[in-house]
Amino acid sequence: TKHVIKNILWTTAKNFTVERGREQIEELISTWDIHESWLHHSEFLEEEELKDSKRYHYRACWGIPTRRKPIPQATASVYFVIVISKLKPDTAPVEVFYRLESSRLIRRPEQCPFREKWLKDIIENKTACTERL
Repeated sequence: TKHVIKNILWTTAKNFTVERGREQIEELISTWDIHESWLHHSEFLEEEELKDSKRYHYRACWGIPTRRKPIPQATASVYFVIVISKLKPDTAPVEVFYRLESSRLIRRPEQCPFREKWLKDIIENKTACTERL
């Protein structure tokens, strides 16, 4: 099946704040095709100063609470980086990347549709690992 990539209009460098970044990540997540049983929270982790850019790191932590287990046995995290270039004008939009906790592959929201299966795979792998222990 063909996935439609939904993207959002990212804020400009000059209008960026840490909280605005978190709000925009939430806005992006709201475009993802994920079952309503998945719940998440997002948080700002750190600011990183580089020669050519500033990077803002965030995490969204996912789980499926149930009546029997309101605290999920395992969670899956998605890490986001918002990059503000020091070389581009401050009217340019920020750049956004994300990766899954189990992967080193870095994705761009406008190029790769998010798949719920990725979250399921992380949780299944953690559960299987815990059961082996």
